[in-house]
Amino acid sequence: MTREEFITLVEREQESLRGFLLALCCGNKGDADDLAQDTLVKAYLSSTGYQDKGRFRSWLFKIAHNTFLNHKESLRTTKSIDEARTLVSSTTADAPFEHQNLYLALRTLPPKERSAITLFYLSGYSIKEIVTITETSEDAVKKQLSRGRDKLKERLQL
Repeated sequence: MTREEFITLVEREQESLRGFLLALCCGNKGDADDLAQDTLVKAYLSSTGYQDKGRFRSWLFKIAHNTFLNHKESLRTTKSIDEARTLVSSTTADAPFEHQNLYLALRTLPPKERSAITLFYLSGYSIKEIVTITETSEDAVKKQLSRGRDKLKERLQL
């Protein structure tokens, strides 16, 4: 893949990548931007091994997911929404807006459940695509989605 091809593909996927990482980082724009930058650097450095099969977005999200899992600050979970609320700083992307409660609830989920929920509900990936991105089994993804949904329903009192 040439540099120009990489740039073209990244420009097409950049907004969805940032949205995915913003959700994984529970609205923390600073962390999401850092992870996006790390993801793009890693993707560029390994772009020579990328086999163009029309799955650039999945390949990029897989790198982003692994970068997220390796970023210790993003993995911090809280026991309750109230505890999460005390951790949210002024850098939260939309603190005064409608997604704040969702981001606070997502922060209470373990990283793998947070990833599965974000990929499935916010990014629109199928279970099979999530299996590829997260390198887990289909049963594991289904369990993560089920547990994550149950915890979100409880915490958001839906």
